[in-house]
Amino acid sequence: MAVEREQLQFEAFVAGRYAAMVRACVLLGLRHADAEDAVQEALARCFAVWPRVRSADDPDAYAYRVLVNVVRRAGRRRWTGELPQAEPSQATTAARADGGGDPAYRDPALTVPQAQPVRAALGRLSRAHRQVLVLRYFADLTEAQTARVLGIAPGTVKSRSARAMALLARDRDLADAMTDDAAVPRPRRAAPDAPDREERP
Repeated sequence: MAVEREQLQFEAFVAGRYAAMVRACVLLGLRHADAEDAVQEALARCFAVWPRVRSADDPDAYAYRVLVNVVRRAGRRRWTGELPQAEPSQATTAARADGGGDPAYRDPALTVPQAQPVRAALGRLSRAHRQVLVLRYFADLTEAQTARVLGIAPGTVKSRSARAMALLARDRDLADAMTDDAAVPRPRRAAPDAPDREERP
């Protein structure tokens, strides 16, 4: 019974975090398939010591610390902002976004039009800046959690976040992509009727 209970607890833990962890890996520079492999490896490591993870002060920070270490050890190439030669088809992207019909693996963020420009812009940042932004704003960790994951002070998380956001704000390619996406034709407002002019005799 105890083993079954721990299994159910772990499955619930995974269900609430899997999609976000895969997205974090993608934004850290991995292709989607590699990101899934990294998350599965990290979760397998967590399951092997599940009592320790479950009883940790912050299980989320523990799991993301394992995940970041897996990504580091993987030695994957750094994302440089180039588009891959073969982009995933719309059907593939839709399937990933839907999570195969399982809400636990669904990631609607994949269907956001700005996803690719944001990923490329993050790839132009240093690894330290990218890690902080991904964990803080895409994985939705707090400053304290991000500090625990990366082994740095909360103040360092805050300063790196501010610096990274400033760099993104000056990223012309990202700004152009956001502008182009926003430039969707919209119905023009009808001009107000001009007041009738009195006819002169």
